Amino acid sequence: MRDYLEKARLDALHQLKLLDTPSSESFDRITRMASQIFGLPVAAISLTDRDRQWFKSRVGISHDSITRRKAPCSQVAESTSPLVIEDLQADCFYAESPLGLAGTRFYAGAPLVTRDGYGLGSLCVLGTEPRQASPAEMAALTDLAAMVMAQIELQHAFGRIDPISGMPNRNQFCEDLVDLARDHRGEQRLVVVVDLARDEQINRIMRVMGGKRVDELIREAALSIRQALSSSRVAYHVGPAQFAFLGPRDVDQDAYMAVLASAFATIRASSSARFVTNVAIGVRAFTLGDAAADDVLRAAASAAQDARQVDGAIALYSPASDIAHRRQYTLLQDFGTALEAGDQLRLMFQPRVELATRRCIGVEALLRWRHPVLGEISPAEFIPIIEHTSLARPTTQWVLDAAMDQLVGWNEAGIGVAVSVNISAANLEETDLIERIQLGMLRRQLRPDQLEIELTESAIMDHPEQALAMLAELATAGICLAIDDFGTGHSSLAYLQRLPAQVVKIDQAFVRNLRATSGADFVLVETMVGLAQKLGYRVVAEGVESEDAANVLAHIGCEEAQGFLFGRPMDASNFVRWLSSSDTGNAPITSAA
Repeated sequence: MRDYLEKARLDALHQLKLLDTPSSESFDRITRMASQIFGLPVAAISLTDRDRQWFKSRVGISHDSITRRKAPCSQVAESTSPLVIEDLQADCFYAESPLGLAGTRFYAGAPLVTRDGYGLGSLCVLGTEPRQASPAEMAALTDLAAMVMAQIELQHAFGRIDPISGMPNRNQFCEDLVDLARDHRGEQRLVVVVDLARDEQINRIMRVMGGKRVDELIREAALSIRQALSSSRVAYHVGPAQFAFLGPRDVDQDAYMAVLASAFATIRASSSARFVTNVAIGVRAFTLGDAAADDVLRAAASAAQDARQVDGAIALYSPASDIAHRRQYTLLQDFGTALEAGDQLRLMFQPRVELATRRCIGVEALLRWRHPVLGEISPAEFIPIIEHTSLARPTTQWVLDAAMDQLVGWNEAGIGVAVSVNISAANLEETDLIERIQLGMLRRQLRPDQLEIELTESAIMDHPEQALAMLAELATAGICLAIDDFGTGHSSLAYLQRLPAQVVKIDQAFVRNLRATSGADFVLVETMVGLAQKLGYRVVAEGVESEDAANVLAHIGCEEAQGFLFGRPMDASNFVRWLSSSDTGNAPITSAA
């Protein structure tokens, strides 16, 4: 029976995840108070492990543990009763104990008892002279011991221990790192973040097998990580499917990376989710006390995302990559403000000309952003950031409204060019997109053929059936449709011949180096132009920068071109001036494309 109770007591102690964790101010404050109440130089929160007394907090003690053999705190833990030894030298049992032999004469301890009645250890005070303990002192010590237990249970129950993995969580990691930095400031350490799976993989498992299966995977991973670490090291559950731990002290970084790779290859080989998840590991070197705990963890998690390129890969934290990701996040936040500001976003217009006549028959509307602090932000940088977020809808709507408003102004000035507007793959999920476009055109009394909608080939192939349905509705409404960046995606000819589009725009990557009516570039462009025309499309070549390229394109029968040779993107007023003076448009055009 005694063995069973001791086993249960140890299990209760180990479940709290207190052993070998750094000291913390919340416990040290109580220990100092006990020392002051008794007027003694030594006090400790002592936890009774299998063969040692380990100090969660200590005052006047240089070491962090002593043997459990003949330790008074062990008796307190086993009996769950207070203990006072007025003179260890006069006690036949404790006189020969390690404390007695070290010169300790007085001991008083109050038990640390769980709600289930298990004794974890003792809040104790020690002195080098024999003395008595008054009832008031023992009452205070007992109250302080209860405060220690309240703190332990509070940390365990509220915001410190993850209920699924049983591991200390991110809050505890940050607190422990602060405590560690206080005791070992300036020490170089490594932090490791293990990301078990991509978000979409977790969501897929949740959808198919339910939350219980996800919990099983988390517990399985937690057990594997605990077993891989030595007993003196702690692993933390810091995210839905993320774990973190510190590397050993004084470890060589390159050698430890190899150890991690080997250890996680072994863990993965036995994982029940190895075929449906991808593990990624991030490592960051840091100096204790030089960086906030949250930032240390965030940087290692960022490195894990960098490692996502290869399954099971390990990546070191890259400041350059981190800066880039932080800039992207800043731009994403600031773009929402830009949509509402009214003075940061604007449209630029790049002419499209008919190659046979060199007349301007349309323009492409291009969104530009002048950030109030960062200045001009390239659309190549901000468009990919926003097009897969909730900002995709309001951004496209802003461009549509601005383009249609400009069409109204040009109509009033007798300028009849058509305007092309790009939409993203995310816009295909908006069930009311067609209705919004039609309503905008009706309110402004614009003809359907004055607006052209461009959708990239890749976006179409990401949502082929959805794209077909939406493009069919647009075509029915009389709005011209264009396939942008043709040749860069993975189109199926079966889909291409079904698309109700009128225009194909050949990507500039195929056109930029076009110089002669021979060679690989010529053969490729000629083939794409011929294929598109045979499928019934009008062809626009993008990125035309030289007369040679324009002449070659005209030679093979390409109908339209767009590029710096004819005109760079320009604002509306400069476009009107260009249109009036350029050889490609000697006078305002009065008929739409």
